[in-house]
Amino acid sequence: MDPGVLIGMIIGGALILVSIIFEGGASAIPGYINMPAMMITIGGTLAATLIRYPIPMVIGAIAVVKKTIFVKIGVAEETIKQLVEYCKISRREGLLGLEKEIEKIKDEFLIKAIRLLVDGSDSDTLRSILGTEIDNVRQRHTAGKGIVEFAGTIFPAFGMIGTVLGLIAMMRKLDDPSHIGEAMAVAFIATFYGVTFSNLVLLPLGGRLDTLSKKELFLKEIVVEGVISIQKGDSPMITEDKLKSFLEPKAAGKLSAGSKEKEKPQ
Repeated sequence: MDPGVLIGMIIGGALILVSIIFEGGASAIPGYINMPAMMITIGGTLAATLIRYPIPMVIGAIAVVKKTIFVKIGVAEETIKQLVEYCKISRREGLLGLEKEIEKIKDEFLIKAIRLLVDGSDSDTLRSILGTEIDNVRQRHTAGKGIVEFAGTIFPAFGMIGTVLGLIAMMRKLDDPSHIGEAMAVAFIATFYGVTFSNLVLLPLGGRLDTLSKKELFLKEIVVEGVISIQKGDSPMITEDKLKSFLEPKAAGKLSAGSKEKEKPQ
């Protein structure tokens, strides 16, 4: 799991737990566990999401969110260095010299790009095929983000439904005033679940998915321009200059300094 997600959830959960203990002591914690409230909020949100979106899309969104949490996105500078190295190999050994590099690559998109390059695809074919792949990834990520944010938006509403049902049940027992306070507390737990899960989990995950999606697509664009530069027979220096244009000036400067340092004679 990404350290940021884990740390964020730990901090958020700890703050809520400390607040509960501070207000009512450790003995108050079981009072915040209510199965009917969980069933209404979680079950209701899931049901509404399945009504709004086809089941395959919901399953796909779960896979996208899982990838967002557990898969580490590469770094642009490292991707550029890798592509420049492939350019050097290509200039030295020809495009077929890149074939032995494929088994060392872990990124599926980069593997596909290098295979197309080795197979002799021209620049238009590379841009067309890889561009279509990027568009498909963008659509999947957009759909996943929409589903997660939809669930995050309606989750508090089902919390309110749970609270209303709890208040109705409480009103039926007004003949026993000794239980009114406890019943009211239980009624509002559903709202607590809805607001907490929405703002601590679902909506932040939707935002995180958007951020990481942009980063992943950005790296894929760099790969496309890199392999096209290699296909055209550009020198490693020209390829690096083209790819550095994707970076901010400060990051591009550091990459240039690192390349010069590496090329110094030992």
